[in-house]
This record gives sequence, C-alpha cells and structure tokens, in this order.
Amino acid sequence: MSADWGPVVVAVVLFVLLSPGLLCQFPARARIVEFGNMYTSGMSILLHGVLFFCIYTIVIIAVGVHIRAA
Repeated sequence: MSADWGPVVVAVVLFVLLSPGLLCQFPARARIVEFGNMYTSGMSILLHGVLFFCIYTIVIIAVGVHIRAA
C-alpha cells in the first residue's frame, strides 16, 4: 500500500511561502502590503491563514495533486 504525499508536500510549501512577513505581509503596519519585514499581527495571521486554506483546497481538490511513494 502506498501513501499519497501530495497533500503533505503542498501544505508544507504553502505554509512556508504564506508565513506572514517572510515574503510579504498584508495588511501591514504602514501600508497595505510590505515585503520581507518579518513582522506579524493578528489580522495578518488571520488573512494569511484564510489564503492558505483557500489555495490548499483549490490545489488538492480541484487540481488533484498526487505523489505516490514507490
């Protein structure tokens, strides 16, 4: 029996890329979007979390990513 690693890989990549403040943050302190400021706020965490689950759902269900281990 082989495991499906697609959802795990997609979740890890999205988690790293959508971490607030790492690549971008919105809403930011002074502007709408700031890049690479390594700062987080409650609203930013909420917005990035919602984006994570929306993108994750689209990629896993609609696109159907599957990675099978041999």
